Amino acid sequence: MTYEHPGGGALDYCPCRYGKSKLRCRGPRRPLSGPYIAALGGTETYGKFVAWPWPQLVEEKLGLPVANFGSVNAGVDLFLSDPQIIAIAASARATVVQLSGPQNLTNPFYAVHPRRNDRFLRATATMRTLFREVDFTEFNFTRHMLTALADRFPARFEQLAAGLRATWQDRMRALLGQIKGPVILLWIGPYTIGEASEPVPLDAALVAALAGPGREVLRVAPSMNARMAGTAGMWFGPLEEQAAAEMPGPMVHTEVADAVAKVLQRMI
Repeated sequence: MTYEHPGGGALDYCPCRYGKSKLRCRGPRRPLSGPYIAALGGTETYGKFVAWPWPQLVEEKLGLPVANFGSVNAGVDLFLSDPQIIAIAASARATVVQLSGPQNLTNPFYAVHPRRNDRFLRATATMRTLFREVDFTEFNFTRHMLTALADRFPARFEQLAAGLRATWQDRMRALLGQIKGPVILLWIGPYTIGEASEPVPLDAALVAALAGPGREVLRVAPSMNARMAGTAGMWFGPLEEQAAAEMPGPMVHTEVADAVAKVLQRMI
């Protein structure tokens, strides 16, 4: 498949809501009166700058509606706080949960924005005690803050990282415990060339601990060709090229969809 470069054009994401949920999802809205698949995740599942994100491609492959509940910079906290989305996922034939990093959730060290989970709000007393030298008003985003702390205080940062991983695992178990049908735990990456690693990355043992009956981990490492495609086939405005370059492009979404569809065909 060849992807041309659409260049500077705005993409209509057809944002929609389901039921009483306040979450603005990637549309068009899918019918939920019959069998369907639910897709929960962050920016990659939402398909930022991509006309055909992987949930839509999976829908075409399976001939079954796939409701895309991806949200830009979402973490597990967003879905746990939305009972409507949880209920929809619980009634799905199967649910795909794209894994996000441990840093984008409220934890014993700091609080994040309830919907834009990458936004740092405030440090707790525990965090201020651990890093007494730090003025946390300098930070607006979790990645920036954690990268700075890892560089300045590597030993103490390990204590923070361990706490984030433990909290993430607890929240993921809470989320998965409310979804009764088959679940794919989708782990994507790396998907661009020179992609910056997360300050508190996922690891195989952390993810594997969530697997079990009816829950399968799917690790998708896009091909080098897909990663090197850059912004080819992506839609973005004149000031968004750098942001688009850090997102998975159409070739990555195609490879993810192929992998997810194969597992879903076996599950359902």
